[in-house]
Amino acid sequence: MGMSRSEEEQVVLVNERDEELGTMEKMEAHRRGALHRAFSVFLFDAQGRLLLQRRASGKYHSADLWTNTCCSHPRPGEEVMVAARRRLREEMGIDRDLTWQFNFIYRAELDHGLSEYELDHVLFGSFSDDPSPDRNEADAWRCLSLADLEQEVRHSPERFTVWLLTCLPQVKEKWPVGH
Repeated sequence: MGMSRSEEEQVVLVNERDEELGTMEKMEAHRRGALHRAFSVFLFDAQGRLLLQRRASGKYHSADLWTNTCCSHPRPGEEVMVAARRRLREEMGIDRDLTWQFNFIYRAELDHGLSEYELDHVLFGSFSDDPSPDRNEADAWRCLSLADLEQEVRHSPERFTVWLLTCLPQVKEKWPVGH
């Protein structure tokens, strides 16, 4: 049996230690700016380039912006790693083992009167095959070296999501060097 739409759209509310406080409907959490659990997946190719996606134009916030490989929220009762693999398959058509790197908290005002207040778990993995994105989620993808990404971020930060810009310094410290 599939999940009902309402169950699917619930996020897990947490405190700053990532302890669960309950659940809330996703849009409500973004309207209220309630702290909730999220994850961001970064996949790298053998050359150490990051796979970026451009968020589809129909997304409820941050549409048409470039971001890391996959970002979402675990469902209530769903472990971060399980959720991340599920969303990576759904969004990008890739199934990969992931390793946890760090988490960070950020707060940002978004478009459409929404705000983001997330405890975001950052996960790394590798990939070799071209992704096959769900066009409702991501309408383009490309691979960039750290140097190229940093240059674009310097010149055109408005083309990237807030959370990517926020965690990039920490991601950079752990960035796998290409072989």
